[in-house]
Amino acid sequence: MTDIESPPLQAVNVHRRYVVGDKTLHVLKGLQLTVRPGETVFLCGKSGAGKTTLLYVLGGLEKPTEGDVMLRGQSLYQATAKERSRMRNADMGFVFQHYFLLPELTALENVMLPAMIGGKDGRERAKELLSRVGLAERMEHLPAELSGGEQQRVAIARALVNDPRVLFADEPTGNLDAGTGGGVMDMLLEVVKESGKTLIVVTHDRQMALRGDRRLILQDGVLVEE
Repeated sequence: MTDIESPPLQAVNVHRRYVVGDKTLHVLKGLQLTVRPGETVFLCGKSGAGKTTLLYVLGGLEKPTEGDVMLRGQSLYQATAKERSRMRNADMGFVFQHYFLLPELTALENVMLPAMIGGKDGRERAKELLSRVGLAERMEHLPAELSGGEQQRVAIARALVNDPRVLFADEPTGNLDAGTGGGVMDMLLEVVKESGKTLIVVTHDRQMALRGDRRLILQDGVLVEE
């Protein structure tokens, strides 16, 4: 199967266990997921259900105890760590709740960073994206000089700079007030739709999750579609 025919992302019989003292926590239990090209999927569930664990496993950041994740038909976890890093850099973008911007870099430099890691300059692409998210006048500002909503917009631009196939967002509005968070989510969904990206969002907000193509609930270690 070629990657053109393959779904952008698949989880195949994914288990994740943690050993804590003399106990084993079985967080993900043979989980299956196929995401279609250009689809927006929201992952919901109770606090502690393992939503972030699942996102990290899907994004190649945390190895499952059993099972695998396929990115465009290629195994993430049979790949070497170096190959997996390359796949993440080229085909995945990440937006986190806490932004994770480097404080000593400007907004523009933060957005350019994944491109530079991938061996590209990325300056013009970064400028274009910052303009697209409404920060054309803020490119040379440091993170400390930006509001929370502006920092998250920088993080979204950074996630898009390498033109990834799949975008992951972990509670992207969790640190923002309702008004600012709503604006950020509007912008994220609009940019993703315009560019045809596949988007996977972890959120505790079930109402917000109604805006996706699918809303899945992580319950007892497996996904249930609502």
